[in-house]
Amino acid sequence: MKTVKGFTAAREALSRRLPAGAFPVSDALKNRLRQMFGTEDAEQAVRQIIDRVRDGGDKALLDLTAQIDGVKLSSLEVAKAQMTAARGNVDAELLSALELAAERIRLFHQKQKENIWRELKGTDTGQLIRPLERAGLYVPGGTASYPSTVLMAAIPARVAGVKEIIVVTPPRPDGTIAPATLAAADIAGVDHAFSIGGAQAIAALAFGTESVPRVDKICGPGNIFVILAKKLVYGAVGIDGLQGPSEVFIIADESASPEYCAADLLAQAEHDPLASAILVTTSPQFAEDVGREVEKQLKQLPRQAIAAQSLENSIIAVVSELDEALELANLYAPEHLCLMVNGASSLLPKVSNAGCVIMGSRATVVLGDYIAGPSHVLPTGGTAHYSSPLNVIDFMKFISTITVTEDILRQLGPAAALIARAEGLEAHARAVEKRLSGK
Repeated sequence: MKTVKGFTAAREALSRRLPAGAFPVSDALKNRLRQMFGTEDAEQAVRQIIDRVRDGGDKALLDLTAQIDGVKLSSLEVAKAQMTAARGNVDAELLSALELAAERIRLFHQKQKENIWRELKGTDTGQLIRPLERAGLYVPGGTASYPSTVLMAAIPARVAGVKEIIVVTPPRPDGTIAPATLAAADIAGVDHAFSIGGAQAIAALAFGTESVPRVDKICGPGNIFVILAKKLVYGAVGIDGLQGPSEVFIIADESASPEYCAADLLAQAEHDPLASAILVTTSPQFAEDVGREVEKQLKQLPRQAIAAQSLENSIIAVVSELDEALELANLYAPEHLCLMVNGASSLLPKVSNAGCVIMGSRATVVLGDYIAGPSHVLPTGGTAHYSSPLNVIDFMKFISTITVTEDILRQLGPAAALIARAEGLEAHARAVEKRLSGK
């Protein structure tokens, strides 16, 4: 990890220069894109995939899964009975842990819903709240399984009242979906699951195929192809955001444990070579201790190669005071902000940009990843400046209502007509005046 000293140097190192969703494409990936799609540009390749699915439906999905994933499928949908049966193929302790996580996620989002689900009923204006009819949830998969993402995305949707929840996830090399992922789908009350991934899965959800229903909104994290596909289909369908590589920003003082801090930095780094692990501390000695701990613990990790690549782009910064550390955090707007300091809760009023804040004497991002309750689908790439974690509001829509009585028309009509003419919209003005004159 690179170490920088002083607020000015840290601010320079942590200033994001690329827009969210702009990720480097390796030479190996460029070669593969060129062979498959005749272009090195990932976005152009994704456009081709979307067009093929929109035009070719299920056949295109089957062909693309064979071409891109090397998996030949006989069918796309996983039977509901398979989701239920998957519970019996999951270790009992893991199943119990998933059920505990599900209960905590459900409880958190139910409390959130109770706090915001209030329809407005004024004398002439109001607001209706309605859940989405159908939501599509992307869950990464293929070489790994992420049952936690199923819970973190599907349960808020179910609590919000979404009528139909559809999960798409890449198949494993043998064409199946991991039992833990299917068990989580059953626990969360998913209605349909499809073994498709990547940009083709996003296109299927956006436009529909013979087997995959078209959805109102697509939510969930994914790789560069998923992110680009969500970006390109937005407008035809809603999206929750463009979640990219994971991030942790730790603020620590001399009271923190170097061992714990290093463990959390590595927990983030093992996600992906593009993941960001950042430590800002007020203690030069603590920075050195954490650096040594990172090197020590890295050697013990199964995903050492991935974590090592991430750490090459990660930073330890030493600043003079906590206020400077908080200013840097708000500038960076991290996915996860971990406060490993004395009196962490007193710093919350100064936090303005973060996806999730983790604090406490044993603070670790991992509890937020799996079981604390709030969804782990969080804004990345600096988008926490303006966006929020996945939550029940993502699966709701608000409908304004206006009741026009004779009194309201007399009170507001003349002003409405005046504004309309100021904007050059004569028909608007006349529509009001006809009612005012009774003609």
